[in-house]
Amino acid sequence: MGESGTDTHWASAVERTSQLSTVTLNVNGHAQRLEVDPRTSLLDALREHLRLPGTKKGCDHGQCGACTVLINGLRINSCLTLAVMHEGDEIVTIEGLGSPEALHPIQAAFVECDGFQCGYCTPGQICSAVGMLAEAEAGWPSHVTTDVASRQIALTDEEIRERMSGNICRCAAYPNILAAIRGVAEGGPV
Repeated sequence: MGESGTDTHWASAVERTSQLSTVTLNVNGHAQRLEVDPRTSLLDALREHLRLPGTKKGCDHGQCGACTVLINGLRINSCLTLAVMHEGDEIVTIEGLGSPEALHPIQAAFVECDGFQCGYCTPGQICSAVGMLAEAEAGWPSHVTTDVASRQIALTDEEIRERMSGNICRCAAYPNILAAIRGVAEGGPV
């Protein structure tokens, strides 16, 4: 049997989508040139192509927050975005926030407050906390903000919980995560 027009069409479509795309990602201050399938998620590009294992693959559906990274200062679930969409963007992963010798204040607070148990969700929690503190500083309201017109956001426990609700901790370290974030938000010692 010969190929029908439909078979030829699908074969051509498969061939087009299997071509690689070249993208340069600026990750943790370093330009990284990659050739990836255009369907590659940013999460897979970070973990599999750039060998940055800190960003975790949890649900792979944007529901747990384990893959949260900062893109141009905003927190993003890296499993829900394609690598090719981020040419020229500033991407920061947990590896780019601090080092063992010079922890980011949120990292230090997580250590001080024991804001982790198994540690799997911790990189996403920390990146999300950094992003959400910047959002609050910029005056972005959340669902529970009482005065959405105010540029001064009071980071109450309820406000922090709402803003961090996209990050799940299966070990239930939430009270310690909350304490760590609150301590940094209040400028306390870390």
